[in-house]
Amino acid sequence: MEYNFRAIEKKWQQQWKESNAYKVSNDSPKPKCYVLDMFPYPSGAGLHVGHPLGYIATDIYARYKRLKGFNVLHPMGYDAFGLPAEQYALETGQHPAVTTAQNIKAFREQLDNIGFCYDWDREVNTSDPAYYKWTQWIFLQLFESWYNRISGKAEPISTLTAIFEQEGNIHHGCPGDRQLAFTAADWKSYSEKQQREVLMQYRLAFLDYAEVNWCAALGTVLANDEVINGVSERGGFPVVKKKMRQWFLRITEYANRLLEGLETVQFSDAMKEMQRNWIGKSQGAEIKFALKGSDQFLEVYTTRPDTIFGVDFMVIAPEHELVQQITTAAQKADIEKYLEYVQSRSERERMSDVKQITGCFTGAYAINPFDGREIPVWTAEYVLAGYGTGAIMAVPCGDQRDFAFARHFNIPITNIIGEAFNGEEANPTKDAKLQNSGFLNGMDMKTAMDVVISKLEEMKIGKRQINYKMRDAGFSRQRYWGEPFPIVFKDGVAYPLDEKDLPLELPHVENYKPGEEGEGPLANITDWVNVAPGEKRETNTMPGYAGSSWYFLRYMDPHNSTTFADRKVTDYWNQVDVYVGGTEHAVGHLLYSRMWTKALYDLGHIGFDEPFKSLINQGMIGGSSRLVYRIRGTQQFVSYGLKDQYETDPLHVDVNIVDGLEMDLEAFKNWKSDYADATFILEDGKYICGVQLEKMSKRLFNTVNPNDLVNKFGADTFRMYEMFLGPVEQSKPWDTKGIEGVHRFLKKLWRLFADENKGLIVTNDAATPEELKVLHKTINKIDGDTSSFSYNTAVSQFMICVNELATMKCHKRAILEPLLILLTPYAPHFAEELWHQLGNNSSILDAAYPVYDESFTKESTFNYPIAVNGKTRTEMGLPLDADNSTLEKEVLASEVVQKWLEGKAPKKVIIVKGRMINVVI
Repeated sequence: MEYNFRAIEKKWQQQWKESNAYKVSNDSPKPKCYVLDMFPYPSGAGLHVGHPLGYIATDIYARYKRLKGFNVLHPMGYDAFGLPAEQYALETGQHPAVTTAQNIKAFREQLDNIGFCYDWDREVNTSDPAYYKWTQWIFLQLFESWYNRISGKAEPISTLTAIFEQEGNIHHGCPGDRQLAFTAADWKSYSEKQQREVLMQYRLAFLDYAEVNWCAALGTVLANDEVINGVSERGGFPVVKKKMRQWFLRITEYANRLLEGLETVQFSDAMKEMQRNWIGKSQGAEIKFALKGSDQFLEVYTTRPDTIFGVDFMVIAPEHELVQQITTAAQKADIEKYLEYVQSRSERERMSDVKQITGCFTGAYAINPFDGREIPVWTAEYVLAGYGTGAIMAVPCGDQRDFAFARHFNIPITNIIGEAFNGEEANPTKDAKLQNSGFLNGMDMKTAMDVVISKLEEMKIGKRQINYKMRDAGFSRQRYWGEPFPIVFKDGVAYPLDEKDLPLELPHVENYKPGEEGEGPLANITDWVNVAPGEKRETNTMPGYAGSSWYFLRYMDPHNSTTFADRKVTDYWNQVDVYVGGTEHAVGHLLYSRMWTKALYDLGHIGFDEPFKSLINQGMIGGSSRLVYRIRGTQQFVSYGLKDQYETDPLHVDVNIVDGLEMDLEAFKNWKSDYADATFILEDGKYICGVQLEKMSKRLFNTVNPNDLVNKFGADTFRMYEMFLGPVEQSKPWDTKGIEGVHRFLKKLWRLFADENKGLIVTNDAATPEELKVLHKTINKIDGDTSSFSYNTAVSQFMICVNELATMKCHKRAILEPLLILLTPYAPHFAEELWHQLGNNSSILDAAYPVYDESFTKESTFNYPIAVNGKTRTEMGLPLDADNSTLEKEVLASEVVQKWLEGKAPKKVIIVKGRMINVVI
């Protein structure tokens, strides 16, 4: 009976499918466990061997928890809307609905080949109207809600209008316009349009104007990563900033709760720190600086009010409304030229380019409120409108970027920290004694912070303030392939669709060109846009993260047509217990998903406010590229060891035609028509390739299709090898060569059960203590490693165990049957086949997980070092439970000890139990 893995795997995959082996109930007496992968975007490239790393890890854990008696939810679906699908469709001349369906089909085949335990009845697809109906519904909940800072949660907008009716907004400052203030009488006097404009400043999903990357030549808005150095990546056309009406989510209202929630979840410290840095909580003061010759103020936010006497210039963001208002006639031409330059720069370029120092003086001056000093006001790209007030007070002696700016533009620098400032670089210390600081002179900087804030509040020109670096999340895309907004504009005012009219389906189009002035392609479908006279639909679509912010909830109840998920069901499954995915989604996706969850919790739709209880970030499997060396100007290729004798150009070659480092020459010549006539300079008759570790990418020809490995070695070998490569969280290079070792291990294990000629060779003989010791050591190790995602060491333990059992020639059911159950999460097809070969009728998927018994592994003897007069002379294996008199008797009877005693009686025998024995003469 041979190990025919192809037949075995196809057999059991079909059997599990027909028997609904992985169907999960929402009503079970078992404890629940929800195990989730970050679902894939179904690209045209398909899966390469790096993608299933996290999927295999969760599959092992899900199967393990099932064996442990849990009701396990382990679903899979597709993040199918978004820009990549639209781009792929444009490139291939197909509709994104068609290419997405094709790609999903290909992904599903690849996933099924690996043998995952997904309940495919729960599959979701974010581009399916039955799914995005509820994405639109959740958007409407956010649109019809506001964040009550007093109660600390989202509430229906109707509660806000009731408050405005009674007291205006005196107790509820406006998050969208902090200057907005009105009484109850004012509110009642407003027209409906005015009232809705006010409410828009409070809504959790709201409209505002924002700058986008507008490329007139392409007639479209571009994402930040489509703009390089001020021009479009595609075509190299000029890109400028343009203000357009956009949807946003008011995630800033949840900033503090998002920070506090990190204390309740099991994320890595590094992940929590990334989220904290993105949210960027800081404490400081807002200060109003009067502007010389004007009744206007320049309001700044600073975390260092203690340094106010060291302010040598002010900087306002180029987008700040005051730029145009305060610029003097003499500076107008320079400012306009500078603003034109800034418009060509992406926000990412502005923030990351620390070496390039740019700015322009407005000609205006602010007045220091404490000493009356005139402070020049500049505009510079390193200040962004969206953070704080969009203006800063620059203290060059204490901030390096301010210092570099002052040096570059020859602005005099005030030293307020004495010897702590060397004149060559800024010192951001908080421990100096202040100098040149008026009434703060001699004061400790930390003490001065509170003194300054109190003084500012007393003068009514400042206040204590907590700020967040995080900004409200852009929620509009001028693209076609996304969820349509369930919004209709009536005379320019946004109104929600009635819930009964959902889903608002994405209309079919053949042309994805943008509308006029950068609107989305939907703007071209006039019959769809114009609902009625004076009524128009929104032509933007939602971003890719809309559907992925809540998909874990839909998995719980995917076929419910009356709600996004029944409350009883979400109460049962609750939080995702283990969430696994790449660090590339560490900030955006997690923050949005956490915010949506908190909003749904606030509004009473679910009973928990953090979506993911624990998070594991898998490492990346890097590509191990192979290189060939073409002699310059020829089609001759020289082997790696001889390349230094020639002038060569290194070229990437398909790793799939290379065995380890040796390239298949005929396959290479057939790979590309350019190489059909290639000739080779070999070493020892072989062409040896060079190696380069880099990202796995089709462009580098270093991707490996998992289907190829499954066909060659089997899904179980592939699963175990991926885990054997190293810890799940670490990145590691791929090397196909090593997979053969794991395949040999499975064949060796198979031979403990079966002989190719004799068939099954398992006996019912009683296990020996040594065999039970090997088994229970393995149970203990595998149980611990699997529960902690230490799969690489678990695979190693399986190999150690099988080697030891093979040495013992152990073919006993009492040992091998429990071992199969331990192996089931890792190699399910292999385990299921042998389980049934052993005569079991039920599936091994539901077997009881073996229980570790310490008595089988507990050592009964100890190898004592035996010393005579303090020098070790021998070792003796003695019972651990023997009393001292028995131990002494055994030691003194030893020939070695008798030799050193030389016939003398010992003075005493010192026994340290479980450590050593010393005979003193």
